Amino acid sequence: MARPPLPFRLAPRDQRALTRLVKGGVQQVRVVVRALALLHLGKGASAPQVAQVLLLTPQAIRKIAQRYREGGIDGAVFEKTRPGAAEVLAPSDKQRIIAMVCSTPPEGAARWTVRLVAEQAVQRKMVPRVGRETIRILLQDHDLKPWREEDVVRGGP
Repeated sequence: MARPPLPFRLAPRDQRALTRLVKGGVQQVRVVVRALALLHLGKGASAPQVAQVLLLTPQAIRKIAQRYREGGIDGAVFEKTRPGAAEVLAPSDKQRIIAMVCSTPPEGAARWTVRLVAEQAVQRKMVPRVGRETIRILLQDHDLKPWREEDVVRGGP
């Protein structure tokens, strides 16, 4: 047996705002699809009908409608900012690692490599642990390429 449709009412000002959003400028595809879903629901289409048109699941359409009821257009169409992963290195740790890279490499190494920087940072107890990718991104952010001799700033003669 089919699920009974939930009553959905789109405020006229929200309908105008969604129409402007869909017709104007560059937007993320997911934002436009959510806006279109709300516009179709506002015209009286059911979740399964909208789902067929927009190639989403009826459950996804119902979730968009529920978010609209709870938070308006902003809650339904736009995503909340995500916190992302926490910084692995503190700013002071980054400075110490960059200073280490700008010094001469350890005995037996001709130049710094990403792997060597990661190993030495842990060995010298600058950080408890650090991955090569973290070091690679740190060096990239500072435009350092220690494996290329001409790009390294050395302290002292």
